[in-house]
Parts: sequence; C-alpha cells; structure tokens
Amino acid sequence: MGYGGYSHVAHTELLKERGTSGQPVFTQHECHPLMNPRGVRVRESRDSADHPHSLAVVFALDVTGSMGGIPRALATDEMPRFMKILEDARVPDPQLLFMAIGDANSDAAPLQVGQFESTAELMDRWLTWSYLEGGGGPGIEESYELGLYFVAQHTEADCFVKRGKRGYLFMTGDEKPYPVVSRHTVETVIGDRLDEDLALPAVIAALSEEWHPFFLIPDDASRRARCERTWRDLLGDHVLLVPTTADICFVAAGALVITEGIVKDEAQLAATLSGAGLAHDRLGPVIQALRPLLDLRR
Repeated sequence: MGYGGYSHVAHTELLKERGTSGQPVFTQHECHPLMNPRGVRVRESRDSADHPHSLAVVFALDVTGSMGGIPRALATDEMPRFMKILEDARVPDPQLLFMAIGDANSDAAPLQVGQFESTAELMDRWLTWSYLEGGGGPGIEESYELGLYFVAQHTEADCFVKRGKRGYLFMTGDEKPYPVVSRHTVETVIGDRLDEDLALPAVIAALSEEWHPFFLIPDDASRRARCERTWRDLLGDHVLLVPTTADICFVAAGALVITEGIVKDEAQLAATLSGAGLAHDRLGPVIQALRPLLDLRR
C-alpha cells in the first residue's frame, strides 16, 4: 500500500470542511471489517514510482475511555501538522498506518489495524474508521503488547527491506502493558498460534530490529505516575512525556526528525516546530519533552 501523493493543502481543507459540517467524525459501532487483524498476514509499506524512498510510520492509539480525545484531535485538527513538519524537513515519502488499541480482557475490539497510506484522504479514512470503543479494563494495564507484537510480526516495510532504515512506531497511552503476549489472546485476536507466551522485552527486542518504537504519555502527572517507570524500563528515552494532547503530533514529528539526524539542536527544532504552527507558549514544553532525544544525538 502507500500509493498516491500527499497534499498538505488538501488535508487541511478536508479537516476544515469536517469542522463546519457538523457531522460526527467517528461513526463505527464495532470494529470495521477491514481493520480486523484476525487472519492478516502482513501490512506493507512499499516503494513506488511516486514514492521511491518510502518511510513507514505507525500511529498506535489507545482508544480506551481516558484516551479517546487523541484520535479525535488528530482527525479534526492535528494530523496535517505532523505531515507538514515531515514535509518541511524533507522527509521524502512517509507512509502512515493507524492502529487502535484497547483491552483484550474486556473490549470487543482490542486491536484494530489500518493500511499504510500516502494520501491525506486515505490516511484520514483509516483513522476515522477506527472504533472508539471507550472501554478498557478495570486494572492498570491495556493490550499495548498486542500492537507491538502485530507490528513486529505482521508488517513489512521497504525502508528496512531495501535500505536498512527502520520505520517509526508512535504509541499513545496512559497505562502499563501486560507483561507477556498471551498465546491464547494472540490466537483469538490475530489468529497466530504460538507455542508459548512471549515475554514483552523479547517482543520489543524483535520489534526494534526494524522499528524505532516510542511511547507517548500525554497531559497529567497521574497518568505518568501510573505507567512511566514500566515503559522506561522497556524503552528508555523513547518514552516521551507530552505536555498536552494537542502536542502529540509535534512531539512525534520532532522525535522523527531528531532521530533521522535532520534536526540537530534546540534552535533547529524550535524553528521546525514553529514553522508548522506550534504556538510560542507551547514551544518550550514541547522542546523539553524532546530534549532527551537531542541529548542522545550529541
């Protein structure tokens, strides 16, 4: 997947029309059949004549009750800003896939998976096809490990296959992951048959061979207190503390251009984010969220 060209103007206009239409953005009342991961062999990010240097990017969004505002913000306002930063930084051919994460122990749709796309219209279609179930379990864990497992085992990206360049996974959340990938859950939700449960660090190690995984925790201290330590033990400085929900796209895009070596210091980062529309009063907190990545590049 991933054919066609991206237009920032078209993307912005699409969201502007949505804002004036008064129509609901997310209308699914169950998992869309095309986003059901069961039986999916692979989701592909491929080079094409239009996109000879594709770069695979996955947004894995927690859609449980406390986190549903993030996909809504992306679909109504924020997503073109992510793409503008990449466009201005001359990241050549980004291809985006959206996933939705719930809880396999309580939700009807604990994992939903779109396709890699290059056009504004198709990116938006998969995002808004997501079922915002708004559930989640009663405990302190959600099924993030299912999303990590799916990306590790059921995606293939030409950026890595042809050029050895890892793709990017940006996962949002405010809970801990389950410590293992349950073989019973994987068979039920995805259809794979495993001989045994998989320890989460081993899944992340396999994932990290082909992807840069990031976990983004938004907003308030209570969310961070619940899960930051666990995620830092798994991902280290790839855990990013996002100042507000509205900053998700700026932090994700900033992490990408820093990791790619396109942006090398705070001055460059500030200019890049400001150019994409980040307000002056939010610039400092967003840079603070990304400072650990800048320090790693020095």
